[in-house]
Amino acid sequence: MKARLRDEVWAALTTAKVARFPGADGRIPNFVGAEKAAERLRDVPAWRRAHTVKANPDSPQWPVRQRALEDGKTLFMAVPRLAEPKPFFLLDPNRLTGTARQATSIKGASRSAVPVDVSELQPVDLVVAGCVAVDESGGRLGKGGGFSDLELAVATEAGLIGPSTVVATTVHELQVRPAREIPIVGHDIHVDVVVTPERVIECARPSEYEPPRLRWHELTDEKIAAIPLLQRLRATRADSVGPIT
Repeated sequence: MKARLRDEVWAALTTAKVARFPGADGRIPNFVGAEKAAERLRDVPAWRRAHTVKANPDSPQWPVRQRALEDGKTLFMAVPRLAEPKPFFLLDPNRLTGTARQATSIKGASRSAVPVDVSELQPVDLVVAGCVAVDESGGRLGKGGGFSDLELAVATEAGLIGPSTVVATTVHELQVRPAREIPIVGHDIHVDVVVTPERVIECARPSEYEPPRLRWHELTDEKIAAIPLLQRLRATRADSVGPIT
């Protein structure tokens, strides 16, 4: 079901010629109107209240990251695929060497941001997540790698994300599906605010919802080996509670 939905959305964006380079397939798709969606997000109360924002590193949310710094917010940006020993970039709006636009690109962040570990993060007011698709009830569909879930799970375990943290996304209208169309399980991310170039959708959070937490039994040895942070967390956990199975 999820694979079919991804293919449908990628094909719809491609057919409508609203997917930007290098195309939609297999990725969190960049889209025509991403800047307009980012501007619309600026008017959302949760954005105005937020002092600290954590954002995904994908291209469609680049305009959001730029505006976070322009609006004076502290920005935490995940290192792509969490592949570094310090898996987050800290961008301080008062300590930029270039423009906010330059600093919030993937290449720019690697040059001008401060790499930080989870222990160096601050509590997060607003999370911006990338999506392949999102439905009108807040169900989210990623590209299948599970990295957004991991980022939030790690931050939740560290006490940086809690019940008051708002999760938002910016997408093209063609990425929005009818309510409850995307199948979800208990540990999936719920999106509270969906912003397109045309509208804002407020998604009521299920009463039983809890932010994602690390589910060690679902993490393969291969994935843990590829993410230094998970290697450290597993070693620490094994020291305190014994071998992880």
